[in-house]
Amino acid sequence: MTGAAFSQPKRVLIVHSVGRDFSPWDDYARNIREELKLQSKDPVDIFEASLSTARFPDGNEDAFVNYLNAVFSERKLDLIMTIGGPAARFFQQNRQRIFPSIPTLYAALAQQMSSNAPATDAMVSVTVDVLATLDQILKLIPETTNVFIVIGNSPIEKLWLGEMRKLFQPLTNRLEITYSNEMSLEEILKQVATLPPRSFIVYGQMLVDADGVVHEGKAAIDRIHAVANAPIFSEQDAFFGRGVVGGRMTNISDVARQSAAVAVRILKGESPGDIKVPPILAASPRYDWRELQRWNISESQLPSGSEVFFRVPSLWEQYRPQLTAVFAAILLQAGIIALLLVERRRRLTAQAEATSRRQEVVRLNRVTTVSVLSSSIAHELYQPLGAILSNTEAAQMLLKAHPLDVSQLGEILSDIVRDEQRASEIINGLRNLLNNRMEANLQALNLNDTVRDVVRIVSPEVTRRGVVLRTILATEPLRVRCDPIHLQQVIINLVMNGVDAMEEVPNPHELTIRTNLADAGHVEARIADSGPGISDDRLTKIFDAFVTTKPQGTGLGLPIARTIVESYGGGLWVENRKRGAVFCFKLPLVGSASLSHK
Repeated sequence: MTGAAFSQPKRVLIVHSVGRDFSPWDDYARNIREELKLQSKDPVDIFEASLSTARFPDGNEDAFVNYLNAVFSERKLDLIMTIGGPAARFFQQNRQRIFPSIPTLYAALAQQMSSNAPATDAMVSVTVDVLATLDQILKLIPETTNVFIVIGNSPIEKLWLGEMRKLFQPLTNRLEITYSNEMSLEEILKQVATLPPRSFIVYGQMLVDADGVVHEGKAAIDRIHAVANAPIFSEQDAFFGRGVVGGRMTNISDVARQSAAVAVRILKGESPGDIKVPPILAASPRYDWRELQRWNISESQLPSGSEVFFRVPSLWEQYRPQLTAVFAAILLQAGIIALLLVERRRRLTAQAEATSRRQEVVRLNRVTTVSVLSSSIAHELYQPLGAILSNTEAAQMLLKAHPLDVSQLGEILSDIVRDEQRASEIINGLRNLLNNRMEANLQALNLNDTVRDVVRIVSPEVTRRGVVLRTILATEPLRVRCDPIHLQQVIINLVMNGVDAMEEVPNPHELTIRTNLADAGHVEARIADSGPGISDDRLTKIFDAFVTTKPQGTGLGLPIARTIVESYGGGLWVENRKRGAVFCFKLPLVGSASLSHK
């Protein structure tokens, strides 16, 4: 590690004239602290203390002297820096009692108060020309007849009040000048709110008002600006941007940089008395654009070389590239919109045609399924129709008998009704399956009931092919919201796929339909077969259109089934078992989520 890493920090005591939070000295101190840490290569340890006697004329300076000696008697200080006139005056008067051998720098000191500075100390002073400030205002607003000067009642403010009265005396034959040193802040607020026309306000300082109330920070000028009916001027840079119109002001940043530079030279060992810095003059005129607009002051009236800050650019100035891009985009979009309207009409026509054809494909899939089941359905119909014929013939014979057996005739008629209902159910199921409705008939239904309806439709064909069909249905109702025919088509497709898969494998041929409540929001159906299963290369593509494992298959059944299930907010997938495959689908339970049909 380098020697610098082991160097002790330089100890600097900053003494405030009034207090750490009083403007404008707090701004000077803050900027000086920042500049000192930037410019010094050595670490700097900063201590701060505040002089109370600048606020209170009866303050005990001896007590403050004793306090400083007690605090820093055991701590070696490398530099004492005062901020403002009162702190500088205090050290000048008590130099021999407070660390007489420690280098001292008087910073942010008005040039008028620098005459008593010892030649052995360094000083960074500023030029404060209050008469020039008033002269600038009169040139800017020549019609002015009234001036209201905001000044407090503390010792330092009384000192500046005497200076202003002396300097402004020649102007009293032209201007009516009012000083606020004998007013409370509340009285000042009333005054600035009701000033006569052709007035302006000069904000000097407001540390302590006539009632002895202390005003820290910038709260006083903020309150005055909020109610003032005349423009506010000040030579204090600290208040620029808080309602001050502007003018030539001492630049706090310039003072801070110069003060920090002198402090660094002293900390490096240079003698303070050998460092001579000329007073820092007021900067070029600066004005607040917002205040110029508020008081209708034209920029053409400003002195040559003036800078205008806080300007609110016009919408075009702020967003010229964006607005140019927007206008270009609007023109481009106008052309695109015209093309899109044409394309939209074409697309809607194409969508309608595609929807019609898709629905036709779904219906053809149902027709194909019914075609496969036709022989079994015919056989199933033959049984109730044959029974009806036999019972009818028996009834005719009974009607010819004497005596007439009414009870037996009633039983025969009951059998005829039962068989007719069975035939009607088969025909209705077939007709519904072949229905060519364009829109879905959404309704709440029990998945278990739909499975039972499907079993009645496919049982003849399943039995004919030697497949044992079992159902394991949930004990509780599994209510879903969808078109019953769509749901039948999905289950029939999955059942017949399982039956077809077992054609080429040895017994046993078993198909199981199982339903259950999958979770709090979904129901699940599982159709498992004992076939050969699905090869790995086809497993990921089994739901793609025109992909099939059957020699005579179209490859549309499973894609259609998945589309139907997904349109109701569900999902369809397949898994291989130890023997065979299981197709599973989930549907939202009625009331668990919002459902939509695509």
